[in-house]
Amino acid sequence: MSRPDDTTDFGYEQVPWSQKARRVGAVFSSVAKNYDLMNDLMSLGVHRLWKRFAIDLAAVRPGERVLDLAGGTGDLASAFARACGDDGVTVLADINAEMLREGRARLLDRGVARVPLVQANAEDLPFESAFDCVTIAFGLRNVTDKAAALRSMRRALRQGGRLLVLEFSHPADPALKRLYDTYSFGVLPVLGRLVANDEAAYRYLAESIRKHPDQEALRRMMAEAGFERCQYYNLTGGIVAVHRGWRL
Repeated sequence: MSRPDDTTDFGYEQVPWSQKARRVGAVFSSVAKNYDLMNDLMSLGVHRLWKRFAIDLAAVRPGERVLDLAGGTGDLASAFARACGDDGVTVLADINAEMLREGRARLLDRGVARVPLVQANAEDLPFESAFDCVTIAFGLRNVTDKAAALRSMRRALRQGGRLLVLEFSHPADPALKRLYDTYSFGVLPVLGRLVANDEAAYRYLAESIRKHPDQEALRRMMAEAGFERCQYYNLTGGIVAVHRGWRL
């Protein structure tokens, strides 16, 4: 539980705890229109493979209920909606109204109409024991109180349900880490300026990755939140990791 005088990270900057959600919201409102394009540019298209791995690992079955948090433009939600079929349901949730509008437009473009949209804060979800699977892709690092969000996600799960967290992480190989740092801080802000007209937003995104807990730290946080059988899978040398845990 935070105190009024607590601070937290906003990239490399320390800001009052109460301000982070608003400032993160401003970043994503700024980049919402170019979000898919920038993801392609930032990852050279590899983000699509990372998401496919997470979708396959989620193993959503017909009739299941799925909550996709920080769902952005609906990449995961559209796949889950098809997997769970007419007898199941997929809910797309995001704290940012601009991202939800983009998500709705992208889902309709894909011919996916039966996905309810919910504007919600991951730290205090309005669900309890409602879903078989909860996912959050490239969103946990932007949450102010990650421990509270993990507890909230566990409450949203039914007994036997699973959580999958797809997030940028920490490369294990020093040479890859140096290359990744050069790209993140030398190239990403320039792309942000040229494509999205917002260099500062993409500098923040690069910094937020570095401040996010590493693979083992996040696994421990999930266990402390009450998840069991917590494990992670490194992708692209640890640049990205998928964590999975169960409410048993």
